Amino acid sequence: MKIALGVEYDGSAFHGWQYQGDVRSVQESLEIALSRVADQPVTVHCAGRTDTGVHATGQVVHFETDAYRSERSWILGTNSNLPDDISISWAKEMPESFHARFSAVGRHYRYQIINRKFRSALWRDRAVWIHHPLDASSMQLAARYLVGTHDFSSYRALACQAKHPVRTIHSLEVNRDREMVSITVHANAFLHHMVRNIAGVLIAIGKGEQPVSWTKDVLDLRDRTLGGVTAPPQGLCLTCVDYPEEFGI
Repeated sequence: MKIALGVEYDGSAFHGWQYQGDVRSVQESLEIALSRVADQPVTVHCAGRTDTGVHATGQVVHFETDAYRSERSWILGTNSNLPDDISISWAKEMPESFHARFSAVGRHYRYQIINRKFRSALWRDRAVWIHHPLDASSMQLAARYLVGTHDFSSYRALACQAKHPVRTIHSLEVNRDREMVSITVHANAFLHHMVRNIAGVLIAIGKGEQPVSWTKDVLDLRDRTLGGVTAPPQGLCLTCVDYPEEFGI
């Protein structure tokens, strides 16, 4: 059978999602726990790979197994074998046509910034500290240039392996709640470092270092080497993955 899981994790102590053998990864920890519950080797496939230090509240994975367990048993059994910084939030048996990555039609990320004069002890691994005052209104105005279907070459990592740089951003919002500035973005898919590069450009605009139109200027260059600084990873969180209604997720 094919099982899908909802996964959340604190990425602070992981070297990203993907198994790397000699360092701690979310994938390896999850596969070890699931293999114990299934009493056989399990390989998991995720909706979106996350980098070192990046978190998730809405990651989706799937795996195939001959072992029968109830959905409740997959959740409770796997959680009892996972480290404290990973947990399963739901489990669901899926049709053969489902794939956590290739069936996804949208992904949502949130990038959090703690904007105050002094660093935060509680938010040190969950938000990026920016002591310079940020103008969230200017950041929101700048964000509008990126909504729609564009060539995001300037906003992807130089080592990005995606076959093409065209992506569609459905929404990109910047909001302030007292000291917290949040950037939320929903797109059909993302390029490597795309959200962090967008955040880096918006932060520069929020500081007043660049004009509001800089998001569009960078976009039009289609050249990552002329883009902005990549924002740190700890502020980034994968919050949700969208699937067609037929899958009931």
